[in-house]
Amino acid sequence: MAKNQTTNETEDRSRQSRQSRKDILRARKQEEQLRNIRIAAMIVGIILLLVLGIAVVNEFVLTPNKSVATVSGQGIPLKVWQERVEYERAQRIMALESQLENFNGDVGLIQQFSGQTIVELISENAESMGEAVLDRVVDEEIMRQEAEQRELLPDGSDIEEYIGTTFNYYGGDSPTPLPDPTETVAPTPSLTPIPADGESGLVTEVEPIPGPTNPPLPTPTPVSAESFQQEFDDLLAEYGDLGVSEQTYRSVVASSLIAERLVDTLAKEQTLPDEDMHASMYFLAFSDEAEAQQALDEIQAGDFLTVWNEVRSRPADAAADNSNISSASEVLWRSRESLAGSFGEETAEEAFILPIGVPSNILVVSGANGEPLNVIIMVSGREMRELAANEYESRKQQLLFALLEERRAEDVEKSEIWRGRVPTSPVLDPKFRQPPTPAPDSDLTTGIEGVESQTPAP
Repeated sequence: MAKNQTTNETEDRSRQSRQSRKDILRARKQEEQLRNIRIAAMIVGIILLLVLGIAVVNEFVLTPNKSVATVSGQGIPLKVWQERVEYERAQRIMALESQLENFNGDVGLIQQFSGQTIVELISENAESMGEAVLDRVVDEEIMRQEAEQRELLPDGSDIEEYIGTTFNYYGGDSPTPLPDPTETVAPTPSLTPIPADGESGLVTEVEPIPGPTNPPLPTPTPVSAESFQQEFDDLLAEYGDLGVSEQTYRSVVASSLIAERLVDTLAKEQTLPDEDMHASMYFLAFSDEAEAQQALDEIQAGDFLTVWNEVRSRPADAAADNSNISSASEVLWRSRESLAGSFGEETAEEAFILPIGVPSNILVVSGANGEPLNVIIMVSGREMRELAANEYESRKQQLLFALLEERRAEDVEKSEIWRGRVPTSPVLDPKFRQPPTPAPDSDLTTGIEGVESQTPAP
């Protein structure tokens, strides 16, 4: 009996020992599995962190310094372009806010006069603005390189002075005054009444007549240093509220100054003449082709100025059909370029090849509303004259445009990295996209007034 009990106890101990070893082995195996899982999780976590870190570094460190375009090997960083897009958006938003204030909060007027600006600022159209800004910064880099070659780059003091002039600040002094106008003598073609004997009234030899002496043009009132600084600080604060830095603003100012210096230098380098041949002419215009042909027949049978005077002296007929227009005018001393811009290339060409005093055939030009106009001209004079200031400036700008076009074709490479990365901030205030408040309905207003009028007085 005792022996059996001892055997049983031995078997139990053996069984417990085997069970204990199994538990230990199972526990070890589980622990090993857990350790492997933890190691795998750590590896995956490290990999994810590395991927995330690489993505962050790429997006916020490497990508902003990648080039959206290169000009002669000089890259334009994505970040610089993005800051310029934000500046352009801020500038437009500030202009809209200013207009809104001037129009007493009438959003409808803003939408009428600045609808295109509002459309540009809609986030769905961000890529269009981004591409336009890319073209602009490319042109500015071209101008910077050209200015650097000519030692025209402005320094900090130049930029400060230029900023001051935009605020009408000239170091506390008045700007350089314009010279007082003086009496000038200039030959001017003149229309004379048709003589009684029917001879032509065309003046073939024009006597010089003294021009009027105009009062001096007003000069800007000088601004004090304190006023300038206050206005400048307010502007920077306004830009800052919209996320634009002072550095970006100054870079835009520097680009404007570079453009001005470069265009003046190009005019000197290419000896751009400040005078050109000008022509004066008498001008007849008819919306009706048959009426123009009748006028031409009368001119050929008689003389131009007789017909011109008749058309010029016609009284306005309020009951006449406004679709039929006839007019007579005199165009004085215009360059070919100016005439082409106003009357079309064919008219300008005729004005410089027709013999003086000889009428043209009927010329068809585009009128102000796009409708065809039938024109007959007669040149009254041609001579070399000084170009108007705005026309000379336009020709200087054409030199710059030609240079930019040449450099764009040869030295510019654009990347597509900017697509999908166009800033949409600062955001346009939704008030500019709201429908304007409709005018109150007159019938409803009348009905309300009628109800009020029927209400007994207390």
